[in-house]
Amino acid sequence: MTLEIPKELKPKDGRFGCGPSKVRTEAFAKVAEQAGTLLGTSHRQAPVRQLVKRMREGLSSLFSLPEGYEVVLGNGGATCFWDIATFCLIQERSQHLSFGEFSSKFASAAKAAPHLADPVVIKSDFGTHPEAVADESVDVYAFTHNETSTGVAMEIKRPLDSSGKPASGLVLVDATSGAGGLRFDPREADAYYFAPQKSFGSDGGLFIAVMSPAAIERSKKIGESGRFIPAFLDLNTAIDNSRLDQTYNTPSIVTMAVMAEQIDWFNENGGLEWAASRSDKSAEIIYGWAENSDFATPFAANPKDRSHVVATIDFADEIDASQIAKTLRQNGIVDTEPYRKLGRNQLRVAMFPGIDPEDIEALTGCVDYIVKNM
Repeated sequence: MTLEIPKELKPKDGRFGCGPSKVRTEAFAKVAEQAGTLLGTSHRQAPVRQLVKRMREGLSSLFSLPEGYEVVLGNGGATCFWDIATFCLIQERSQHLSFGEFSSKFASAAKAAPHLADPVVIKSDFGTHPEAVADESVDVYAFTHNETSTGVAMEIKRPLDSSGKPASGLVLVDATSGAGGLRFDPREADAYYFAPQKSFGSDGGLFIAVMSPAAIERSKKIGESGRFIPAFLDLNTAIDNSRLDQTYNTPSIVTMAVMAEQIDWFNENGGLEWAASRSDKSAEIIYGWAENSDFATPFAANPKDRSHVVATIDFADEIDASQIAKTLRQNGIVDTEPYRKLGRNQLRVAMFPGIDPEDIEALTGCVDYIVKNM
């Protein structure tokens, strides 16, 4: 028999998935209004190119990009960008910080590339993150702003050499679940890349990369070196097309249109600081609840490592977190299950800016109710 949670305890919106994440109905409604003029039209013509321009300019404003930084986009998502980087940004060898499922995958892609030397991989236990080490043998440092699988976030800082100066390699940051919900200084990264299905409240399949002049120059240099680069993975092609406010291949126009609405929503309300503050509030609620609970504990022991966009909460052995997630789902509160490969007795909850902090608070009340009545 299904345990029914009282209606007054339930969140207004029961979507807490870490990707695809909640798509705001207001954003989608605005896109639907454009169905007759934008959707189903050529991505080489003015309406869609104006949409791409709106996205690129909106992101430049949101991230307060320095002079010379460019917003580059193309099909394939952040996973595709790992392969792009192995062809177009890593010259010879890379260093990777590995502290979860997704941060480890870029390292694996670099190791598998036959034209590259084996990468340097610095690992740490799940629930923590390692620190980069300046290394003259590497020309790329690969970070993950937010490890979606474990709910651990790290500050983006260029590694410093023995003299205290920034290391010479490029810094590439997988920001898929961090971008838009976590603060960062773009000057500390050369390629800050992500996909739309997290904080930007849209669907996947698109990569967006904020690129420094140094990264653009590296891509150009490698492209001219004679290295074989598959056309779909040619970053120079993506850069050239982005400058024309278009993509090399046909994109999902709906995905871009919904993302553009989310970018506008962020900027109209105060930009990245406003968006990150919403996630801060949600994090304060859920971690505070877990710390004061008799049966729940934040997975990341160090508060500084705890993500403000993805919370992972462990449960006492006598409490079955999978049963809690199942009961929540039966009550229309969905996607709180833990990352499948982590194998812990926990819930994983998205706290992206599009998720109302009041709904996070309601979720904790629902969990308390379930545990009390299990």
